[in-house]
Amino acid sequence: MTPKETYYQKLADTVIKNLQKRQIDGYYCPTSKEAVKLANDMVVSNSTVSFGGSMTLSECGMMETLTSRKDITLYDRSTAKTPEEATDIYHKSFNVDYYFMSSNAISSTGELVNIDGNGNRVAALIYGPKQVIILAGMNKVTPDLASAMARVKNVAAAPNAIRLNQNTPCAATGVCHDCQSPDCICANTVITRRGQIPNRIKVILIGENLGY
Repeated sequence: MTPKETYYQKLADTVIKNLQKRQIDGYYCPTSKEAVKLANDMVVSNSTVSFGGSMTLSECGMMETLTSRKDITLYDRSTAKTPEEATDIYHKSFNVDYYFMSSNAISSTGELVNIDGNGNRVAALIYGPKQVIILAGMNKVTPDLASAMARVKNVAAAPNAIRLNQNTPCAATGVCHDCQSPDCICANTVITRRGQIPNRIKVILIGENLGY
């Protein structure tokens, strides 16, 4: 292994141990291909599945794999033809068997930090779906909770605001202004410091740079 690959492996081992202390399952896969296979194998036939908005899920191939499966029911709000249909899919997503997402930051001490506009993604993380499967590149890992909080506002938020075509100060300048813009995507910040239901949340760390 290269020094970087060895570093990712050792850091992932530390994160996984700390996740387990918090009743969160942790896994490490060196590549997206391995991670997608692991996550896909967790999803049994005839189950219901949904997901939160995530560049990571698209970049690693997870979305392509899920949409290609004919043995599951996938609730995908992008297929909605009306706002009412989208709202219905949002609500159905809270009761699925498996919910897929990434995390804006993960501290090496085992906390998950996520920031959201509508709050549907963090709401599903907190409560509802039977299983939550998180795929995250090692670029999302930070030393501690304070640096994880800093990452979500100063690294993740601006690119996501640009991706979503939001008219926010960070989209214009690349810097967080702690704004109250109508388009603000930072309405809800959630720190998951413990999985209250043992093994409900599963974090698959990937030895690649993925997402924002």
